[in-house]
This record gives sequence, C-alpha cells and structure tokens, in this order.
Amino acid sequence: MHIREMVADAEKSGQPSFSFEYFPPKTAQGVQNLYDRMERMYDFGPKFIDVTWGAGGRIAELTCDMVAQAQAYFGLETCMHLTCTDMGEEKVNDALAKAYKAGCTNILALRGDPPRATEKWTATDDGFQYAKDLVAHIRKLYGNHFDIGVAGYPEGCDDNKDEDSLLDHLKEKIDLGGTFIVTQMFYDGDNFIRWVRKVRERGITVPILPGIMPIATYASFLRRATHMNCKIPEEWMTALEPVKNDDVAVREVGKTLVAELCRKIMAAGIHHLHFYTMNLAQATRMVLEELDWMPTSTRPTKKALPWKQSLGLGRREEDVRPAFWRNRNKSYVSRTQDWDEFPNGRWGDSRSPAFGELDAYGIGLTGTNESNRKKWGEPQCIKDIAQLFVRYIEQDIDSLPWSESPLTSEADAIKDNLIKLNQRGFLTINSQPAVSGVRSNHPVYGWGPPNGYVYQKAYLELLVPPYMFQDVVKRIESNPDMSYYAVTQHGSLVTNAPSEGPNAVTWGVFPGKEIVQPTIVEGISFLAWKDEAFQLGMDWAHCFDANTPSRVLVEEMMSEWHLVNIVNNNFHDQDSIFALFDGLAAKDLEAPPTPKLAKATTNGSLSNGAHDTNEAMAATA
Repeated sequence: MHIREMVADAEKSGQPSFSFEYFPPKTAQGVQNLYDRMERMYDFGPKFIDVTWGAGGRIAELTCDMVAQAQAYFGLETCMHLTCTDMGEEKVNDALAKAYKAGCTNILALRGDPPRATEKWTATDDGFQYAKDLVAHIRKLYGNHFDIGVAGYPEGCDDNKDEDSLLDHLKEKIDLGGTFIVTQMFYDGDNFIRWVRKVRERGITVPILPGIMPIATYASFLRRATHMNCKIPEEWMTALEPVKNDDVAVREVGKTLVAELCRKIMAAGIHHLHFYTMNLAQATRMVLEELDWMPTSTRPTKKALPWKQSLGLGRREEDVRPAFWRNRNKSYVSRTQDWDEFPNGRWGDSRSPAFGELDAYGIGLTGTNESNRKKWGEPQCIKDIAQLFVRYIEQDIDSLPWSESPLTSEADAIKDNLIKLNQRGFLTINSQPAVSGVRSNHPVYGWGPPNGYVYQKAYLELLVPPYMFQDVVKRIESNPDMSYYAVTQHGSLVTNAPSEGPNAVTWGVFPGKEIVQPTIVEGISFLAWKDEAFQLGMDWAHCFDANTPSRVLVEEMMSEWHLVNIVNNNFHDQDSIFALFDGLAAKDLEAPPTPKLAKATTNGSLSNGAHDTNEAMAATA
C-alpha cells in the first residue's frame, strides 16, 4: 500500500496514524534482536516502518534484507531509504529490484550524507548528483509502482540554511515524482507549523510526515538535537534539566513534552507522525501511551486474518494457511515461497518438485547452543520437559523449540486444561479454543471486516508417548466429532479423516462476502510440518553434548513419540477434546532416559483408520 494512501485513510477516518524508523545494526546479534523488537512493535499498530540506507557494502545489503524480512515474514508495510552516496546507477537499480521483489511499494529517496572520510558530498562517476535525480530515475524505471518520499527540512540542513532555496529544491523533487515528504527531527512545533504553511504556499500538496524523536535519556536527547541543529524550546530544557541524571524521570518528563508536541502538530491538520525509534521500543511506547494511541483490549490492533499476513510479492492475497505453522510464521513463509502453484493452490502442489526438502529453507532452531541451554535448561527426565511446557503456558518463558513467540491471550480459556495435560506427560505444541460466533471486532478472537462473526473449532497438537498412543487413538475414534492425524518421525501417517481435503478450523462470516476459511488442517501439509517439527526437536537435542542425559532424552523422544493433531468438529464444544485424556498419564515421568534410539524406516504415505495403528507403532520399535 502506498504511504500517501495510508495518510489519506487517516485523514478520512479522523483517526491518527504513525510509523517507525529503524536502522541496520552493526552486529549479527544486533540484527536478530532488532527483528524480535520489530515484531513486538508491530503490535503497537504502526501503518508502516522504514529502514535507513547504509551506503555501500554489507550495510547496504542489510537494508535490503531487512526490508524483505519485514515485508515477507512480519507482514509490515515497509519503506526503504535509498541514497545517492557511493551509489552508481547499477547499484541503485539492484537495490530497487530487491525492494520490488520483496513486495515493497515505498521508497524514501535521499541524497545522503558524505562518507566520513569526505568533507563535501560528491556524486560517483555514474551516479546521481541530487535527490531529485534519484526521484526522476525511480519514476522513469518503475512508473507508479513506488510511492516516492523525499526529505523536508523545517530548520535547514547541514550544508544549506537558506529556507527559500531548500523549498525550491523540495518543489523540484515533488514535480519530478515525489509523492510524500518526511521531515528531519525537530522539537519546535510552532516553527514546523510555520514551515508547513510556506510549503503549501509553494503549491506543494503532498502529505507531510513530521519526524518525531522520543526522549530516552538526557544525554542522547542533547546529542541528537545538537547533531541535527534542532532548536530546543526553552521550556523543554527547564523541565528536563532538574532530572537529567535520572533516566526514568527523563523518560517520564520527555513523554509528556513529546506528546504535547504531537498534539500541537495534529491540531494543525497533520494526520500522520513518523517516529525515529533509534531501534528502541520503550520511549516510543511511552509517547504512544501518553497519547492513548496504543492498542488496548477494547481497541485492539485490527487483524485482516487470524494470522500475520505476509506482504511479500505474490503473497498479499494469501488467505489460507495450515494450522501447524501457527507459531512459526517466518518458517511457513520461507518454506512455501517456491512451492510451484502458490498462491492459486493455497500453498503449493504436493506433487510439485518444489515441495519438500526441508533443509533447503534454513529454518531450523535459532540461537546458539549455549543460549538455548540457558533459556530452556538441561532436562534430565520427561517431567523436566513437561515443566518447561508449563512454564511457557504460564508465560514464565516466551518461547519453546516449536514456538517462536509467547503464548497469546487466546489460550486463556483453555490454559488450565493445557497445564494439566502437560503435567501428565502430554506435551502440547499448538492449540486453540472453540469459538462460536463472536463479533469480528472481539479484542481476543476478532479478525476481518467489521460487523462480521468468527468461529473456531477446538484444536490440539501434542507429542504422545508410544505406549499411550493406541489408547489415545481409540478414544478419538470413539467420538464421531473428532478427527486426527498422527505420525512418528519415520513412520506412516495414521488418520481417520474422511478425505484428503482440507478441514477448516477457523472461519468468518462477513456482510457481502463469501465465508472466509483462513486456517485449515489436512494431511499433505501435516506431513510437511512433521518434518520440521521433528527436526526442531533434534536441533534442540544437539544443543547438548553427545551422550549427556539431556541429549539422549530429547533424541529418544523425537525418535519414538507420536506427533498428533486433533480437531473437534463440533465448534460449540470446548471441553471434549481435553476429556479424551481423562485418566491417562504418562508413566515414569521422572525416570532417566535410556540410550536406545528407534530405527529409521522409510517415510510412508497417508493411511486411514485404526487398523494402521500397529503398523505405525512397529515403525518405532
């Protein structure tokens, strides 16, 4: 979506909107931490994010990678900075091609600062002298695909303090194809409003996005304001000076000052604010809370679908996903990006040569062995692993090898049942409660257009010990409302599903639309997920040294246990799916592992019915 359209929507609705800027970190760990922070800040509700350009080399590549990650995996509409610094035409074209391929539709075209070793900015031999040249090139090459932003300077820039000259340059950039303006940071609201009037007097009508820098510490506030030659209002210094040595107090005072600046700007007719986050969340969050713009239980972030939608090229219309990847969004997108018939075949044709080969996607367990041992401990028995799952459900830890993100409030309705199941040795990887017709604006379960109703079937995915498997299957098959798929790492699939087609476990009914079924369960995708699920477990096992109790324990589980998913097709029924396990409990929960691993057999195809249970059991013997 183009940024000018986002601003137009905000103006039409009368609701304020905002966006965040990030920059590429210098270390690999910093990049990973920023991705985690970007995903958390997604829930603040930004309309888009932008990623600054690192001129030349690895940092420039990282900008392109971050844009692709944000678009494809986090579902964040992204604007990519692009500068003229050290950028000849070939490099510019390469960066634009990568942005296009990532599904990015917004570029912020800048001249850029000179390299540190150069006092004065100069173009490369085949490069662009001014930002206006870059704007014209993008427009010529890509037509209207990209919304093109340009910089505005309410207080002048480093090498030009002549306001009229800068306004002339701004008008040239707009006339050559610029469609929105992002300003440098400022704290003087009155001067900004005066500057906006002068911009409009020049006949420039495109949206103006003021750059807002939250205050994290007194020292960083002064350093950045000095670097950008920002005027600091006298009353701001009066308020901040007495508390300058207390970072907590500085943030408290700063959030009030910045929020008042934002209110003044919005009152003058601006509809969208652009926050320079400096890759930090707290100061920005505090300003949004002070403005009462953060999502709440009564004003949740609007969800088009119950899962986070990808904005990668060719994926924007995707409206169906298997339930199995619920907690591994990035993995799902990576796995399916080359499956041949996507998106017309939902997520690809299982007969295609592009389907499968898990290792090609590089989507195993993240983190170092040491960090994962620190995070999840070194289990000595099944009870230790079960307690790890309980801690996740109780939100004492925020991830498991099979779940990249914390448990959401959707699980509150079944939390006690999940805890009891895990305490009895049934390890729950994925689940959802039954929902029968709640409003689409419900703060927990809601998604989709307004005035609709959404539904869910109770769903449970868990690891089951081999000696409990037959009892579990008999109980499932004795209830006509229940359907299931089950498999071991190397065994055949066992199921009572009436067909190979998909079973919708989430759907919505909306005015003027066909029924939308965005989350399904079916056999082919379960087999694909099975490979990943067992690989994640083996990756976890390999975080421990060979022959240690923890290594043997987890490897034994992955080699012998069954991965089972169960759907209660009666969406009015919340409890029967858990009642299946009444009176059942794994044995010897505190017993140490045995150094015996199951033999691998050839991976089988789908089989149907309980008569295949013994065959699946034999595969683990």
